[in-house]
Amino acid sequence: MKYDLVVIGGGPAGMAAALKAKEEGVEKIVILERDVRLGGILNQCIHTGFGLHYFKEELSGPEYAQRFAKQVAETDIDVMLDTMVIDIDDDNNVTAMNNRDGLIKIEATAIILAMGCRERPRGALFMAGTRPSGVMTAGTAQKYVNMDGYMPGKKIVILGSGDIGLIMARRMTLEGAEVKMVCEIMPYSGGLTRNIVQCLNDFNIPLYLSTTVIATHGRERLEGVTIAKVDERLNPIPGTEEYVECDTLMLSVGLIPENELTKDAGISIDRITRGAVVDELRATEKKGVFACGNVLQVHDLVDFVTLESYLAGKGAAKYIKNPAAFDDAVYVKTTTGNGVGYIVPQRVNIKTDEDVKLYFRVRQVYKNARVILEVDGETVSNKKKIKLAPGEMEDVTIPKEIIEKMTDKSEISVRVEA
Repeated sequence: MKYDLVVIGGGPAGMAAALKAKEEGVEKIVILERDVRLGGILNQCIHTGFGLHYFKEELSGPEYAQRFAKQVAETDIDVMLDTMVIDIDDDNNVTAMNNRDGLIKIEATAIILAMGCRERPRGALFMAGTRPSGVMTAGTAQKYVNMDGYMPGKKIVILGSGDIGLIMARRMTLEGAEVKMVCEIMPYSGGLTRNIVQCLNDFNIPLYLSTTVIATHGRERLEGVTIAKVDERLNPIPGTEEYVECDTLMLSVGLIPENELTKDAGISIDRITRGAVVDELRATEKKGVFACGNVLQVHDLVDFVTLESYLAGKGAAKYIKNPAAFDDAVYVKTTTGNGVGYIVPQRVNIKTDEDVKLYFRVRQVYKNARVILEVDGETVSNKKKIKLAPGEMEDVTIPKEIIEKMTDKSEISVRVEA
């Protein structure tokens, strides 16, 4: 079985990348999706707030996904559902399996990685206590409520103020549960400002910052948790412990890109994003392999996933048409300056003929700060931002006129000045 392009993952990233590649003239494309339907995590996100940037209207997750699934269905892009990819070899041959065809071997000219991300589980938290039922990730609870019709519990404590946790605080309240509190170990929330307002403030749900859960209690079913304040090193402060009665603890403590395939393929991983190291077309360091969406960097908005995936689709199409063009690339690394946690892409091909947008996140909350982009020590842009927060992605653009003047010795950096 041969394809010009194999897209691994049929969520919003995979669908957008495949559609863009088709638009750019790629003929034989297949999407491999391990779930029984396209759409990825959006299928269980029945709340609205999607599409405001891309479609200029407010959609639910399933509505956003369906628009792209419909576009895919209107093309000759092949889709293989309920299919798990288990290997990518050195020659970009993909091995997958399903219960219809058994083991499948696919020869690919190019591959786009769009596997999404998963939630960090309880085991990563080193939390003391027993292992009763009622402790779960917020995403699992979301699936129980929105797709399966089950109520996880009646008295809820949520650990972590990521967007999923905030949204589930509102969802559980609307379903009649008592959400006692949301605890956040950091001194700031990890979610979007709009979710803090709409999901907590509007429902009078308290948010306790610099607070974490240090122990769970209960044998068969969770009976309560012990919370405590933490110091600047995130260690619990003795004497601040408090017992909270609850039957459910939901964890919203971070997302991890699904990069097992990426690592097994020998592709370099950024230690901060936990996604692949890529260029402005989202090409990884492995020839013919591209990455986009939450498998590359955890996004705050699906609209940005779509835009990034178009870059990967365009890049893959360019590679399929002319692989030699990537051999002639001259790369310059991007460097994080003061206050910046990471930048994607991590490298820029100075032979590109287009503007390059750099996406980044800051390390802490800033108010009335300036974002400064420098190339070779010269300021390219200096923009004032009313607020910067780790939970919200930012971007700056390097104009192509600047890139044309760069050499292989050039330096690109982004920093924040408070």
